[in-house]
Amino acid sequence: MENEVKLTTGVVVTFAIAVSALVVLPYMQVRDVKPPEGLKPYTSAEQRGRAVYIANGCMYCHSQQPRSESFAPADAKRGWGRASVPGDYYYDKPHLLGSMRTGPDLLNIGVRQPSKDWQLGHLFQPRAYVPESIMPSYPYLFEIKDKADPDEETVNLPPAHVPPGKVVVARPEALDLVKYLQSLKRNYPILPPEPRDTTGAPAAPAAPDAAKPAGSS
Repeated sequence: MENEVKLTTGVVVTFAIAVSALVVLPYMQVRDVKPPEGLKPYTSAEQRGRAVYIANGCMYCHSQQPRSESFAPADAKRGWGRASVPGDYYYDKPHLLGSMRTGPDLLNIGVRQPSKDWQLGHLFQPRAYVPESIMPSYPYLFEIKDKADPDEETVNLPPAHVPPGKVVVARPEALDLVKYLQSLKRNYPILPPEPRDTTGAPAAPAAPDAAKPAGSS
């Protein structure tokens, strides 16, 4: 009985420490984070595209968290953008940080590849744009037809990858996914937080120097 009590106590204490370190403390650090001035909420189409991104497991091969140059200098050299900050994810629920980099980081793909034609073509056949790519293609996001309807959008593929005598039409899911990818732009300036005193309140502005006469510099 005594051993069971010790075991139970050890499990509870270990669990409490883990929850405090992995949940409570991080929450306390970011609970007051506000969205940066340059960050906009996702539109309805971008939200739908984000759902397509999740449904196709894109986060299993792509991260969305460029790291600081001091910690991971290769991230900056690859052109993945500045290191991310908590405010960058203000509108992301759930967060799609990712833990693998089979493919490049995508938090700033909307800056690196803003072209809709490129994004659509790359989803249809990645190797048409990056020959060494191991990314799977997503043909079910498109439709191959003899002729596109007036309200449909065709994909402008490199000539060698156009099906003979056919056109490739993007389904709504593909168009929404590309809109989401184009929205991934975290290139706005990040301002440091206001200094706070020991009570947690914003620091008061410095009082003018009473020793100087008015108008002196």
